[in-house]
Amino acid sequence: MAAMKLLLSQARRHSLHQHFHSPLSLTSHRSLCSSESNSSNPPRRPSQPIPIQPVSYPVKPKPQPEPEPEPQSQSLRPPPPPSDSPRTWTREDIRYVKDSPSIAPMSYPSRVAPLPDDRAQAAVDDDVESERRKIEAQNELKMRMVKAVEEERMKVPFPLLIKPKKNEKPPPFELAEAIRQVKANANAKFDETVEAHVRLGVDSKRTEMAVRGTVILPHGAPKAVSVAVFAEGAEAEEAKAAGADIVGGKELIEEIASGKYKLKVDKCFSTPGMAPQLGKIAQYLRKRRLMPDKKLGTLTSDIAGQLKELRQGRVEFKMESKSILHVGLGKVSYKDEALRENIGAFMNAVLLAKPAGLKKTSKYAGYVLSVHISSTMGPGLPVSIQSISKAADNYKKTHVVFGSLPLIMSALFSDIRGNK
Repeated sequence: MAAMKLLLSQARRHSLHQHFHSPLSLTSHRSLCSSESNSSNPPRRPSQPIPIQPVSYPVKPKPQPEPEPEPQSQSLRPPPPPSDSPRTWTREDIRYVKDSPSIAPMSYPSRVAPLPDDRAQAAVDDDVESERRKIEAQNELKMRMVKAVEEERMKVPFPLLIKPKKNEKPPPFELAEAIRQVKANANAKFDETVEAHVRLGVDSKRTEMAVRGTVILPHGAPKAVSVAVFAEGAEAEEAKAAGADIVGGKELIEEIASGKYKLKVDKCFSTPGMAPQLGKIAQYLRKRRLMPDKKLGTLTSDIAGQLKELRQGRVEFKMESKSILHVGLGKVSYKDEALRENIGAFMNAVLLAKPAGLKKTSKYAGYVLSVHISSTMGPGLPVSIQSISKAADNYKKTHVVFGSLPLIMSALFSDIRGNK
């Protein structure tokens, strides 16, 4: 298009030039300017017009895109020689290529622009997070306000009209009332045992302060006791006659030690002569609390008398690791008076077993801290120390003093006869 415009402009310029400088125009001009002087010369005919030939120009070639450079290889290579003058590699070029370090290609992770949907979801998440933080801040502020109000209420100097209830301990009952309550709370289908629980003010870690002993209940023990006796000869015959369940000597000890025989009894008695032989089964007896002991009356030569007392209602008691005594003193089916006398007898025995190193102004102060009685399945009821002391004093008057009157009278008559 540009070439065509150029061609037309050149043709227009050539035609104008020919028009003004043609011979016809010159002759006419000359004839007009000097008609007189040139009147003698004949006029010339105009020459033939010169034909105009079109001029064409070569089309300008479009610029070719430069070729992309080839990716660089691991080893550096010298640039290729130009096509005009091929160049050969010299020794220095070869040495440079040989010693050049290898460059590993590197790849970068492609980056993806976030879509409009992703931007909208991110904005929603930000809004939810900001709303959650706002709600948490409001809740924390409310909790602080409630806590501040409660603290202000606690600081009020005026007394409250309604005092808060505390878990106060129930007042102790009299012994007679406590026995009635125990019977009323015994709702089991079997005849429950009435138990006594005495908390002592004695250090259980000191062995010399241990409290233990026996007592014969005036109205019998609540449980029948099975007895085993380790004796030989005439003493074994006396034990069988007194009603012992199991009687044996060295042979019985050997069977127990070998594991062929297992004792299933509540009490074990032994004569002093068989005591050395019990060392073989001492561990077995101690685990079951059956080891004969002189303090408890189970290691004695009077087996018949001990068994008689046991059948009459003898009960053993021993302080546990927490300085508490647990003893069964009768059945719910017993009469109230019988249970009262059994409890009085037990408390009298506890007073007799008081350690010598424990000295107080009163016989109960610092020694007996609390007394509770209960049935096997019923709750424990506290009993006042005063009513317990009265029951123990009544038992001492009726059984200990009057029981020893025949012995005192016989001693007096013997002295009178001797003086005569």
